[in-house]
Amino acid sequence: MPVNNELIGREFPPTPAYLVGREKVREFARAVFADAPLHTDVEAARAAGFADVVAPPTFAMVIQDQTLQLLLAEPDSGIVLARTIHAEQKFTYSKPIVAGDELTGQLKVTGIRMMAGNSMVTSEAVITDAAGEHVVTATSVLLVGAEEGDA
Repeated sequence: MPVNNELIGREFPPTPAYLVGREKVREFARAVFADAPLHTDVEAARAAGFADVVAPPTFAMVIQDQTLQLLLAEPDSGIVLARTIHAEQKFTYSKPIVAGDELTGQLKVTGIRMMAGNSMVTSEAVITDAAGEHVVTATSVLLVGAEEGDA
């Protein structure tokens, strides 16, 4: 089954609120080798004007992953995880993610294009804080390989 073109424009329900924890930010920073003190040291972050430690920019992927799970679980999507790779990622921030933020993501499929029998599925996850203010839009492209015989 090929990727369903009717996914274009489809919006998914918002994810449950995700409370950004200080230790999660520190763990993530270590995992991605983000060694700026703002990511691990509360006092350094406060001296820079933040309420708590600041997440590295790619931390938004934690919330975006929750939105992508909704897409992958969609029964009519035609997206088969075993044939899917994460091909591209972009983040557009309004403000940084800080420990203590409560974030919610909502995904919309914005495009599907064919390339050599494969499907490139583009989606945007708009991530907002507890006040409903925009924090970041995470745009990703999933490359879904063609089934044998589809190419």
